[in-house]
Amino acid sequence: MEVQDRNQWLKDALRAYHQLALETLLAYLPDKEPHRYLYDLIPSYPNRPGKGFRPALCIATCKAFGGSSRQVLRTAAALELFHNAFLVHDDVEDASEFRRGSPTLSAEHGVPIAVNVGDAMNVLGIRPLMENLLDLGPRLTWRIFAEIEHMVRQSVEGQAMEIGWVHENVCDLDGAAYLRMTLKKTCWYTCIHPCRIGALVAAADGIDLGRFNRFGYYMGAAFQIQDDILNLVGEHGKYGKEIGGDIWEGKRTMMLIHALNQSSDQEHAAFRAFLAKPRAERTADEVAWVYEIMARYGSIDHARSCAKHLAGAALREFFVAYGDQPDSEDKEIIRSIILYMIERDL
Repeated sequence: MEVQDRNQWLKDALRAYHQLALETLLAYLPDKEPHRYLYDLIPSYPNRPGKGFRPALCIATCKAFGGSSRQVLRTAAALELFHNAFLVHDDVEDASEFRRGSPTLSAEHGVPIAVNVGDAMNVLGIRPLMENLLDLGPRLTWRIFAEIEHMVRQSVEGQAMEIGWVHENVCDLDGAAYLRMTLKKTCWYTCIHPCRIGALVAAADGIDLGRFNRFGYYMGAAFQIQDDILNLVGEHGKYGKEIGGDIWEGKRTMMLIHALNQSSDQEHAAFRAFLAKPRAERTADEVAWVYEIMARYGSIDHARSCAKHLAGAALREFFVAYGDQPDSEDKEIIRSIILYMIERDL
Protein backbone atom coordinates (compact mmCIF):
# COMPACT_ATOMS: atom_id res chain seq x y z
CA MET A 1 0.00 0.00 0.00
CA GLU A 2 1.33 3.45 -0.94
CA VAL A 3 2.18 5.72 2.00
CA GLN A 4 -0.55 8.22 1.11
CA ASP A 5 -3.17 5.48 0.74
CA ARG A 6 -2.05 3.81 3.99
CA ASN A 7 -2.22 7.08 5.89
CA GLN A 8 -5.73 7.79 4.62
CA TRP A 9 -6.84 4.25 5.49
CA LEU A 10 -5.38 4.70 8.97
CA LYS A 11 -7.03 8.09 9.46
CA ASP A 12 -10.38 6.56 8.53
CA ALA A 13 -9.87 3.67 10.96
CA LEU A 14 -8.80 6.01 13.78
CA ARG A 15 -11.76 8.27 13.10
CA ALA A 16 -14.16 5.33 13.28
CA TYR A 17 -12.83 4.11 16.63
CA HIS A 18 -12.62 7.63 17.98
CA GLN A 19 -16.24 8.19 17.01
CA LEU A 20 -17.30 5.00 18.80
CA ALA A 21 -15.57 6.15 21.97
CA LEU A 22 -16.94 9.68 21.60
CA GLU A 23 -20.53 8.51 21.24
CA THR A 24 -20.12 6.36 24.35
CA LEU A 25 -18.48 9.23 26.24
CA LEU A 26 -21.23 11.71 25.37
CA ALA A 27 -23.90 9.26 26.53
CA TYR A 28 -22.46 9.56 30.06
CA LEU A 29 -22.94 13.34 30.24
CA PRO A 30 -25.84 14.29 32.53
CA ASP A 31 -28.70 16.24 31.00
CA LYS A 32 -29.13 18.51 34.00
CA GLU A 33 -28.07 21.77 35.52
CA PRO A 34 -25.64 23.43 35.61
CA HIS A 35 -25.55 23.41 31.82
CA ARG A 36 -23.94 26.69 30.86
CA TYR A 37 -20.77 26.59 32.93
CA LEU A 38 -20.28 22.84 33.25
CA TYR A 39 -22.07 20.13 31.27
CA ASP A 40 -22.41 22.15 28.05
CA LEU A 41 -18.63 22.77 28.08
CA ILE A 42 -17.47 19.18 28.62
CA PRO A 43 -17.95 18.13 24.95
CA SER A 44 -15.80 21.04 23.76
CA TYR A 45 -12.41 19.29 23.80
CA PRO A 46 -13.58 15.76 22.88
CA ASN A 47 -15.46 17.16 19.88
CA ARG A 48 -12.45 19.04 18.54
CA PRO A 49 -10.41 17.40 15.75
CA GLY A 50 -7.94 14.87 17.12
CA LYS A 51 -6.16 11.70 16.08
CA GLY A 52 -7.92 9.42 18.61
CA PHE A 53 -4.80 7.31 19.25
CA ARG A 54 -5.74 6.30 22.79
CA PRO A 55 -9.21 4.81 22.21
CA ALA A 56 -8.01 3.32 18.91
CA LEU A 57 -5.04 1.57 20.55
CA CYS A 58 -7.31 0.24 23.29
CA ILE A 59 -10.06 -1.02 20.97
CA ALA A 60 -7.73 -2.34 18.26
CA THR A 61 -5.56 -4.20 20.78
CA CYS A 62 -8.63 -5.79 22.33
CA LYS A 63 -9.83 -6.97 18.93
CA ALA A 64 -6.34 -8.08 17.85
CA PHE A 65 -6.28 -10.41 20.88
CA GLY A 66 -9.71 -11.86 20.16
CA GLY A 67 -11.99 -9.47 22.05
CA SER A 68 -14.73 -7.19 20.77
CA SER A 69 -15.34 -3.46 20.61
CA ARG A 70 -18.36 -3.83 22.88
CA GLN A 71 -16.27 -5.34 25.68
CA VAL A 72 -13.80 -2.48 25.81
CA LEU A 73 -15.87 0.52 24.70
CA ARG A 74 -16.71 1.83 28.17
CA THR A 75 -13.04 1.79 29.11
CA ALA A 76 -12.02 3.47 25.86
CA ALA A 77 -14.55 6.23 26.59
CA ALA A 78 -13.14 6.63 30.10
CA LEU A 79 -9.61 6.92 28.68
CA GLU A 80 -10.81 9.67 26.38
CA LEU A 81 -12.42 11.53 29.28
CA PHE A 82 -9.26 11.32 31.38
CA HIS A 83 -7.19 12.42 28.38
CA ASN A 84 -9.30 15.51 27.78
CA ALA A 85 -9.26 16.35 31.48
CA PHE A 86 -5.46 16.30 31.30
CA LEU A 87 -5.57 18.62 28.28
CA VAL A 88 -7.85 21.14 30.00
CA HIS A 89 -5.66 21.23 33.10
CA ASP A 90 -2.45 21.25 31.03
CA ASP A 91 -3.68 24.32 29.15
CA VAL A 92 -4.36 26.09 32.45
CA GLU A 93 -0.92 25.18 33.83
CA ASP A 94 0.83 26.32 30.64
CA ALA A 95 -1.37 29.40 30.09
CA SER A 96 -1.93 28.07 26.56
CA GLU A 97 -4.11 30.09 24.24
CA PHE A 98 -5.15 27.50 21.63
CA ARG A 99 -5.97 23.81 21.58
CA ARG A 100 -6.82 21.94 18.37
CA GLY A 101 -7.35 25.16 16.44
CA SER A 102 -9.71 26.87 18.89
CA PRO A 103 -9.25 28.94 22.05
CA THR A 104 -8.56 26.90 25.16
CA LEU A 105 -11.32 26.66 27.76
CA SER A 106 -9.25 28.78 30.14
CA ALA A 107 -8.67 31.47 27.50
CA GLU A 108 -12.34 31.57 26.51
CA HIS A 109 -14.10 31.05 29.84
CA GLY A 110 -11.47 31.75 32.48
CA VAL A 111 -9.30 29.58 34.70
CA PRO A 112 -11.88 28.74 37.42
CA ILE A 113 -14.43 27.37 34.93
CA ALA A 114 -11.77 25.45 32.99
CA VAL A 115 -10.35 23.81 36.13
CA ASN A 116 -13.83 22.77 37.25
CA VAL A 117 -14.67 21.32 33.81
CA GLY A 118 -11.45 19.31 33.89
CA ASP A 119 -12.30 18.06 37.37
CA ALA A 120 -15.75 17.03 36.14
CA MET A 121 -14.23 15.05 33.26
CA ASN A 122 -12.13 13.10 35.75
CA VAL A 123 -15.19 12.36 37.88
CA LEU A 124 -17.32 11.36 34.88
CA GLY A 125 -14.58 8.98 33.72
CA ILE A 126 -15.23 6.82 36.79
CA ARG A 127 -18.82 5.85 35.89
CA PRO A 128 -18.09 3.85 32.69
CA LEU A 129 -15.33 2.00 34.57
CA MET A 130 -17.82 1.12 37.30
CA GLU A 131 -20.31 -0.13 34.72
CA ASN A 132 -17.74 -2.61 33.41
CA LEU A 133 -19.09 -4.76 36.22
CA LEU A 134 -22.17 -5.41 34.09
CA ASP A 135 -20.21 -7.29 31.40
CA LEU A 136 -16.72 -8.01 32.70
CA GLY A 137 -17.32 -9.02 36.31
CA PRO A 138 -15.67 -7.80 39.51
CA ARG A 139 -12.15 -9.25 39.07
CA LEU A 140 -11.57 -7.84 35.59
CA THR A 141 -13.22 -4.54 36.50
CA TRP A 142 -10.88 -4.21 39.47
CA ARG A 143 -7.82 -4.98 37.34
CA ILE A 144 -8.87 -2.26 34.87
CA PHE A 145 -9.23 0.19 37.76
CA ALA A 146 -5.71 -0.74 38.89
CA GLU A 147 -4.37 0.01 35.41
CA ILE A 148 -6.17 3.36 35.35
CA GLU A 149 -4.90 4.29 38.82
CA HIS A 150 -1.32 3.62 37.76
CA MET A 151 -1.83 5.51 34.49
CA VAL A 152 -3.15 8.64 36.22
CA ARG A 153 -0.52 8.58 38.95
CA GLN A 154 2.34 8.29 36.45
CA SER A 155 0.88 11.13 34.38
CA VAL A 156 0.61 13.59 37.26
CA GLU A 157 4.12 12.66 38.43
CA GLY A 158 5.48 13.38 34.95
CA GLN A 159 3.57 16.66 34.83
CA ALA A 160 5.03 17.59 38.21
CA MET A 161 8.55 16.94 36.88
CA GLU A 162 7.96 19.19 33.87
CA ILE A 163 6.33 21.96 35.91
CA GLY A 164 9.13 21.75 38.48
CA TRP A 165 11.81 22.20 35.83
CA VAL A 166 10.12 25.39 34.66
CA HIS A 167 9.38 26.65 38.18
CA GLU A 168 12.97 26.14 39.37
CA ASN A 169 14.49 27.17 36.02
CA VAL A 170 16.42 23.92 35.71
CA CYS A 171 18.94 24.23 32.87
CA ASP A 172 21.25 21.23 33.40
CA LEU A 173 19.04 18.47 31.97
CA ASP A 174 19.99 15.87 29.37
CA GLY A 175 18.10 13.66 26.92
CA ALA A 176 17.77 10.85 29.46
CA ALA A 177 16.01 13.15 31.94
CA TYR A 178 13.62 14.27 29.19
CA LEU A 179 12.81 10.66 28.29
CA ARG A 180 12.17 9.74 31.95
CA MET A 181 9.72 12.62 32.20
CA THR A 182 8.08 11.63 28.90
CA LEU A 183 7.70 8.03 30.04
CA LYS A 184 5.68 9.23 33.00
CA LYS A 185 3.78 12.13 31.46
CA THR A 186 3.03 10.71 28.01
CA CYS A 187 3.91 7.07 27.40
CA TRP A 188 1.89 5.37 30.13
CA TYR A 189 -1.39 7.09 29.33
CA THR A 190 -0.98 7.57 25.59
CA CYS A 191 0.26 4.11 24.60
CA ILE A 192 1.23 1.64 27.32
CA HIS A 193 -1.98 1.47 29.33
CA PRO A 194 -4.40 1.68 26.37
CA CYS A 195 -2.65 -1.38 24.91
CA ARG A 196 -2.42 -3.21 28.25
CA ILE A 197 -6.10 -2.60 29.00
CA GLY A 198 -7.24 -3.67 25.54
CA ALA A 199 -5.35 -6.97 25.85
CA LEU A 200 -6.49 -7.41 29.46
CA VAL A 201 -10.15 -7.15 28.46
CA ALA A 202 -9.66 -9.66 25.65
CA ALA A 203 -7.45 -12.22 27.41
CA ALA A 204 -7.93 -11.59 31.16
CA ASP A 205 -5.37 -13.74 33.02
CA GLY A 206 -4.10 -15.38 29.85
CA ILE A 207 -1.51 -12.75 28.94
CA ASP A 208 1.55 -11.06 30.43
CA LEU A 209 0.78 -7.36 30.09
CA GLY A 210 4.46 -6.48 30.47
CA ARG A 211 4.93 -7.31 26.79
CA PHE A 212 3.44 -3.89 25.95
CA ASN A 213 5.66 -1.76 28.17
CA ARG A 214 8.71 -1.33 25.94
CA PHE A 215 6.54 -1.08 22.83
CA GLY A 216 4.39 1.64 24.38
CA TYR A 217 7.39 3.49 25.78
CA TYR A 218 9.17 3.73 22.44
CA MET A 219 5.95 4.58 20.64
CA GLY A 220 4.88 7.22 23.16
CA ALA A 221 8.30 8.86 23.30
CA ALA A 222 8.43 9.10 19.50
CA PHE A 223 4.95 10.61 19.55
CA GLN A 224 5.86 13.23 22.18
CA ILE A 225 9.08 14.30 20.48
CA GLN A 226 7.30 14.58 17.16
CA ASP A 227 4.53 16.61 18.80
CA ASP A 228 7.14 18.93 20.32
CA ILE A 229 8.75 19.35 16.88
CA LEU A 230 5.40 20.22 15.32
CA ASN A 231 4.92 22.86 18.01
CA LEU A 232 7.94 24.62 16.52
CA VAL A 233 7.60 23.97 12.78
CA GLY A 234 3.97 22.94 12.21
CA GLU A 235 1.46 24.88 10.16
CA HIS A 236 -1.18 26.93 11.98
CA GLY A 237 -3.97 25.23 10.07
CA LYS A 238 -2.73 21.71 10.81
CA TYR A 239 -1.16 21.86 14.27
CA GLY A 240 -3.82 22.40 16.90
CA LYS A 241 -1.86 24.38 19.51
CA GLU A 242 -0.08 27.71 19.45
CA ILE A 243 2.96 27.49 17.15
CA GLY A 244 6.05 28.15 19.25
CA GLY A 245 4.00 27.91 22.43
CA ASP A 246 6.50 25.55 24.06
CA ILE A 247 9.20 28.20 23.81
CA TRP A 248 6.94 30.93 25.17
CA GLU A 249 6.07 28.58 28.06
CA GLY A 250 9.71 27.60 28.69
CA LYS A 251 9.02 23.87 28.33
CA ARG A 252 12.08 21.66 28.52
CA THR A 253 11.61 19.86 25.22
CA MET A 254 14.33 17.73 23.67
CA MET A 255 15.15 20.60 21.31
CA LEU A 256 15.50 23.14 24.11
CA ILE A 257 17.62 20.79 26.20
CA HIS A 258 19.87 20.05 23.21
CA ALA A 259 20.27 23.77 22.43
CA LEU A 260 21.09 24.53 26.07
CA ASN A 261 23.74 21.83 26.17
CA GLN A 262 25.33 22.86 22.87
CA SER A 263 25.34 26.60 23.50
CA SER A 264 28.37 28.69 24.48
CA ASP A 265 28.75 30.04 28.01
CA GLN A 266 27.43 33.42 26.89
CA GLU A 267 24.46 31.87 25.08
CA HIS A 268 23.76 29.61 28.05
CA ALA A 269 23.60 32.62 30.37
CA ALA A 270 21.19 34.35 27.97
CA PHE A 271 19.10 31.18 27.85
CA ARG A 272 18.90 31.05 31.64
CA ALA A 273 17.84 34.70 31.81
CA PHE A 274 15.13 34.14 29.20
CA LEU A 275 13.81 31.02 30.91
CA ALA A 276 13.80 32.72 34.31
CA LYS A 277 11.17 35.21 33.12
CA PRO A 278 7.43 34.64 33.43
CA ARG A 279 5.78 33.99 30.07
CA ALA A 280 4.13 37.41 30.05
CA GLU A 281 7.54 39.12 30.20
CA ARG A 282 9.10 37.20 27.30
CA THR A 283 9.24 38.97 23.96
CA ALA A 284 8.84 37.86 20.37
CA ASP A 285 12.46 38.86 19.67
CA GLU A 286 13.66 36.58 22.49
CA VAL A 287 11.58 33.68 21.18
CA ALA A 288 13.03 34.28 17.71
CA TRP A 289 16.52 34.17 19.24
CA VAL A 290 15.77 30.75 20.77
CA TYR A 291 14.66 29.52 17.33
CA GLU A 292 17.94 30.86 15.91
CA ILE A 293 20.03 29.01 18.51
CA MET A 294 18.12 25.78 17.87
CA ALA A 295 18.77 26.16 14.14
CA ARG A 296 22.45 26.95 14.70
CA TYR A 297 23.04 23.75 16.66
CA GLY A 298 20.70 21.50 14.67
CA SER A 299 18.45 20.88 17.67
CA ILE A 300 15.30 20.17 15.68
CA ASP A 301 17.14 17.77 13.36
CA HIS A 302 18.61 16.07 16.44
CA ALA A 303 15.16 15.61 17.94
CA ARG A 304 13.74 14.38 14.65
CA SER A 305 16.50 11.78 14.43
CA CYS A 306 15.77 10.62 18.00
CA ALA A 307 12.08 10.29 17.20
CA LYS A 308 12.83 8.17 14.14
CA HIS A 309 15.11 5.87 16.12
CA LEU A 310 12.44 5.49 18.82
CA ALA A 311 9.79 4.74 16.20
CA GLY A 312 12.09 2.08 14.73
CA ALA A 313 12.48 0.55 18.18
CA ALA A 314 8.70 0.62 18.60
CA LEU A 315 8.30 -1.22 15.31
CA ARG A 316 10.67 -3.95 16.51
CA GLU A 317 8.84 -4.22 19.83
CA PHE A 318 5.53 -4.41 17.98
CA PHE A 319 6.48 -7.91 16.87
CA VAL A 320 7.23 -8.85 20.48
CA ALA A 321 3.92 -7.47 21.73
CA TYR A 322 1.65 -8.59 18.89
CA GLY A 323 3.68 -11.14 16.90
CA ASP A 324 1.92 -14.21 18.31
CA GLN A 325 -1.50 -12.96 17.21
CA PRO A 326 -2.94 -13.74 13.76
CA ASP A 327 -2.82 -11.07 11.09
CA SER A 328 -5.88 -8.84 11.20
CA GLU A 329 -7.02 -5.36 10.27
CA ASP A 330 -6.70 -4.25 13.90
CA LYS A 331 -3.16 -5.55 14.20
CA GLU A 332 -2.30 -3.63 11.03
CA ILE A 333 -3.92 -0.47 12.46
CA ILE A 334 -1.52 -0.58 15.40
CA ARG A 335 1.54 -1.19 13.20
CA SER A 336 0.49 1.66 10.91
CA ILE A 337 0.10 4.08 13.82
CA ILE A 338 3.83 3.76 14.48
CA LEU A 339 4.66 4.65 10.89
CA TYR A 340 2.11 7.45 10.74
CA MET A 341 3.20 9.16 13.96
CA ILE A 342 6.67 9.79 12.61
CA GLU A 343 5.49 10.84 9.14
CA ARG A 344 2.59 13.07 10.16
CA ASP A 345 2.44 16.53 8.65
CA LEU A 346 6.16 16.76 7.88
